[in-house]
Amino acid sequence: MTVEQVAVKRVDIRLRAENKNNMDASSYRPVPENSIRYDGWRIVVVCFLLATFGWGLGFYGQSVYVAELHRLRGWPTSLISSGTTFFYLFGALLVAFVAEAIKAFGPRNCLIAGTFAMAAAGVAIGQVREPWQLYLANAVLACGWAGTSLGIITNTLGLWFDKKRGMAISLALNGASFGGIVGVPLLIAGIGYFGFPGAMTVAAIAMVALMVPVILIFVGRPPVLAHMAVAAAIDAPSPTQIRAKAFRDMAFLSVSIAFALVLFAQVGFIVHLITFLDGVIGRERAAFAVALLTAMAVVGRVLFSFVIDRMNQRLASSLSFVSQAVALAIVINVRNDVALIAACALFGFSVGNLITLPALIVQREFDRRSFGVLVSLITAVNQVTYAFGPGVVGLLRDLSGSYALPFYACIGVELTAAVLIMIRGRAADRRGPAGS
Repeated sequence: MTVEQVAVKRVDIRLRAENKNNMDASSYRPVPENSIRYDGWRIVVVCFLLATFGWGLGFYGQSVYVAELHRLRGWPTSLISSGTTFFYLFGALLVAFVAEAIKAFGPRNCLIAGTFAMAAAGVAIGQVREPWQLYLANAVLACGWAGTSLGIITNTLGLWFDKKRGMAISLALNGASFGGIVGVPLLIAGIGYFGFPGAMTVAAIAMVALMVPVILIFVGRPPVLAHMAVAAAIDAPSPTQIRAKAFRDMAFLSVSIAFALVLFAQVGFIVHLITFLDGVIGRERAAFAVALLTAMAVVGRVLFSFVIDRMNQRLASSLSFVSQAVALAIVINVRNDVALIAACALFGFSVGNLITLPALIVQREFDRRSFGVLVSLITAVNQVTYAFGPGVVGLLRDLSGSYALPFYACIGVELTAAVLIMIRGRAADRRGPAGS
């Protein structure tokens, strides 16, 4: 066999190998999102656990911190509450840039950083001795909140899910309700056993011990579909351009303003609910009503998760706002124990979905490449707005002498948002080529 024949044979062998590899690649079929074997469902479990700690220590934990620091240090409630407002506002600033952080460092590193920041904040809050230390601890807590709450969870799941994104986000965010149902009672029990500093340290250790291994094991490289990669590479707008365009877009403004108004009313109502019900049906029934409200948030989110991807999500949002307004009207005007508890259940049924729906509307109506930035932006706007909800409701209550005025104001806010959310702008669907 001559040298030329050997060379030709080698080329022939190489071409056959390349053809075989191409055939193998073309015959490869990724596991679909609706399969239980799809890797994304493991990420849902991770995000559920992350939300449990994030809301347990970050959102619901604030009520525990206010009570304990007032008891231990004797500081005015207004001083401690101002630290909570600072936490929400600073956290909103950080949440707005979650999408860029994930793009720069990857979801795994961001989730681990959020875990360590939340744990460090927990230890710091337990060690607070001076007011300035409270603000410093809340600043660290805001970093942890940005790395464990809605913005990072929706952005992370958006890397794994498209068609089943609504179900994935809904199921993962049940961890937020679980953090309130289980996390806060455990934290209070721990304070009784270990003391406030000890309980916060134990909670921080438990979070790191559980979350870091789980994230390292299950959160790997997200799947990247070819058409998504091409769409992102061609004329991809910068985050600054996306934000600037969003604030000139009626479709985006109708979503962000409507949900900001509703969450303002929702958070303000929930924070003051026990105080209101205590004087009407007693502390024990009031506690049961709030627990039922939280449980119904889980029920509503789970039930909606099976159909929410196929629904008119703006209409579903509007009806949810109206249902909360009806519940508020019952709470104000009825003094029957059963009716009041039922009204709390009605109000709670939509509570969980109101933090899920904005991301799903963005996914359906806007360019896929803008999803992370727009969701982070809406989350930040919402958080800035609802940070003032409890304070405004409390102020109106003090000025009027009862909760009727602030709760009627909340009804007005809810109904205004129900109309506003139905304004879609001129384009029915602007996901563009990337969304097809």
